[in-house]
Amino acid sequence: MPQLQRTDEWLSFTALPVGEANSAADFARHWGRLAYRAMLTEVNLTPKPGLVDRNNCGAHQDMALIDFYYSADAIAPWLPRFIEQGINHHHLCGQAALNNLRPLGLACENSMFRATGGVNTHKGSVFSLGLICCALGRLKARAEQIDAEAVCQEVAHLCSGLTQRELCQTNPQQTAGQRLFYQHGLTGARGEAESGFATVLTHALPVYRRLITEGTQPDHALLHTLLVLMSVNRDTNVVSRGGMAGLQWLQQQATDILTSHSSAGMGCPLSQRRVREFDAQCIARNLSPGGSADLLILTWLLAQFPHHPSHKK
Repeated sequence: MPQLQRTDEWLSFTALPVGEANSAADFARHWGRLAYRAMLTEVNLTPKPGLVDRNNCGAHQDMALIDFYYSADAIAPWLPRFIEQGINHHHLCGQAALNNLRPLGLACENSMFRATGGVNTHKGSVFSLGLICCALGRLKARAEQIDAEAVCQEVAHLCSGLTQRELCQTNPQQTAGQRLFYQHGLTGARGEAESGFATVLTHALPVYRRLITEGTQPDHALLHTLLVLMSVNRDTNVVSRGGMAGLQWLQQQATDILTSHSSAGMGCPLSQRRVREFDAQCIARNLSPGGSADLLILTWLLAQFPHHPSHKK
């Protein structure tokens, strides 16, 4: 289990400039390590409404903080391999590249389940981080500019048509994702990936970058960003537990906190108290915004890349 648990210590890590990781192996190790730290940064952030953190287990009866540590440790060795897969198979395009990546993703997922005794702690993160890491490797192999926008655009190319192929197909034994798509039109993690993580790029990442630039304490910036994600993300984890009414309630609560406490910031005692109240309400309603937590992991990781404001998508 990782010994370091304080969020601010994880956030103090300074990323090596992309160009300074010369060899493919060094590049994969470095960014794989950052992806691992992103998972721990998210789970250590406290408080987090409805989610496992250092205070409580949120709306979860089947998992605790230590499960996330075991899970992150099990996933960590696979993250550089996703990058190496992207480097070694950068010539494959679209569905062929995605199919080539699947066995690695399933092996990583199985390692997670073995480490947690069957508890699903990071399945969504295996999917999204695997795609991000693969995309990163593909850009590295092609010697193309690497930044958050370019990596996400590459993910969108990899996942083109994914929603149509996996959610729109007729399947008598539908997955949870397929049921939510047919019932509510929710595309979940697949839709986020196919969009190039548009929710992160449009909403979360600009807010997080701005707050950090303004000197906001990193964990307060992350909490603010999580609330932004909760206010806009059509989180299938929330809908599966509380229906669309639960999602609407959660989005409104997050919006209200952001509106009421925007000037004071998430570090002030009133803001912290309101977030703790929100946490208790989520627990009472059995609502856990796990999809937003996954996107927060990506937000922190993408914030480690060089920022080119003039980047054209």
